[in-house]
Amino acid sequence: MYSAKIASTPEEVSRIIELRIEILRKPWKQDPATASDVMESKSINAYIENENKEVIACGRLQENEGKVGQIRFMAVSDKYQGKGLGKIIVKCLEDQAKKIGLRTIELQARENAVDFYKNCGYSIKEKSFLLWGIIQHYLMEKEL
Repeated sequence: MYSAKIASTPEEVSRIIELRIEILRKPWKQDPATASDVMESKSINAYIENENKEVIACGRLQENEGKVGQIRFMAVSDKYQGKGLGKIIVKCLEDQAKKIGLRTIELQARENAVDFYKNCGYSIKEKSFLLWGIIQHYLMEKEL
């Protein structure tokens, strides 16, 4: 059984960013620098490791204005997809959001992840942007 951890060191965050690059940037030949941003140090990073201490799933929660959280950079290693790891990460981040007093979580879901987030209790607010001109995103939210 896998469980999520909260990153507490720069080394852990660096390992998480490596997975983001592998899953969220390399397939589209995008700049690895876009797998992180200035909110990194203020955000909560959840991750799951396998038995070899490799990061196999991750997600990040950042606090935006108005006590609204945002989940970003969700990624699950290709060989571990479909095993419920994404749901473990989302639940962990939602629990963290409640601990810090957030009332709502929003996220920008890639089109292929919309059903996953619906199964986690999120609803579509609107069709939002087309990332890199190829990946449709949808703004989704959930009240905590």
